[in-house]
Amino acid sequence: MIRKANLNDVDGIMDIVNQIVVEMKESNNTQWDENYPKAENFKQDIEEGSLYVDEFEGDLIGFVCINDLQPDEYKEMNWISDEDALVIHRMGINPKYRRQGKAKNLIRYAENLAMDNGIMYLKTDTNSMNIKMYNLFKKCGFRFAGQMEFMGKTDVFYCYDIKLDV
Repeated sequence: MIRKANLNDVDGIMDIVNQIVVEMKESNNTQWDENYPKAENFKQDIEEGSLYVDEFEGDLIGFVCINDLQPDEYKEMNWISDEDALVIHRMGINPKYRRQGKAKNLIRYAENLAMDNGIMYLKTDTNSMNIKMYNLFKKCGFRFAGQMEFMGKTDVFYCYDIKLDV
């Protein structure tokens, strides 16, 4: 069940983040590390009402931040449209729930949240070394919109967007 996150979820989220950081290091992906994301990022997302978790029988499956905040670097991308968009940030799946469609469920949740709010457009980005995420975006119908330097990382980030159909 996907629901809004609360402060009681932060420890479980950080457990997942720590597992993901280990995996990222093993594949030379520098997107997440010991400095980002931190519990404070998720606490702020919760305060803003933009963090969602998927859980099953009390076990945290994954999380995603969905809001309308776009980094300044997005201004240079080749987006489909200039219309209002929701943006997918900080998404992760507990490794023991991978390859079960759980990440795709979070993407679909973001799409439904956007449409429920009269927004027919989603944007997102991921580090160019994050093969799992950019394959997920492509599988979910997102279009490559360009690449950007971001967060002082050495690898570029790939940007993606999708127009939603009713």
